[in-house]
Amino acid sequence: MLGNFQHSNLRIEVEAEENTIRESLLYPRKLQQWLWPQSLDSNLPEEFYTGLKFTSRLGPLAILHQVDVAESNHLRLILSQGIDGFHEWYWGNGWVQSRLEGISLLPLNLAQTFGLIRLREFLTNNQTQL
Repeated sequence: MLGNFQHSNLRIEVEAEENTIRESLLYPRKLQQWLWPQSLDSNLPEEFYTGLKFTSRLGPLAILHQVDVAESNHLRLILSQGIDGFHEWYWGNGWVQSRLEGISLLPLNLAQTFGLIRLREFLTNNQTQL
């Protein structure tokens, strides 16, 4: 794989309960709502499960994901093609942590930061609509 090895570990505070965060990360329909501009396969199940494989796209770039861990407060995705590495999520009441490591030509830290900001906005908007 061409690119540079990159790693980043970010943690943010969010105004959301653990269950709301879980749904936003483990339910592809909800994940797709805040993940823009990245898009997911359209034929995904209601919830991620260990062993599931799917593709996401960022413009012309395809990233293959394999769900390695899907638990009540932990998601780990093994990445290949556009990024060779992994993306790991942990969460609890009021916080989300994202750890990303891989080889890619993409600026992974920038994409990770943008994704966390979008997730926080999504969770905040959903809380105010309740």
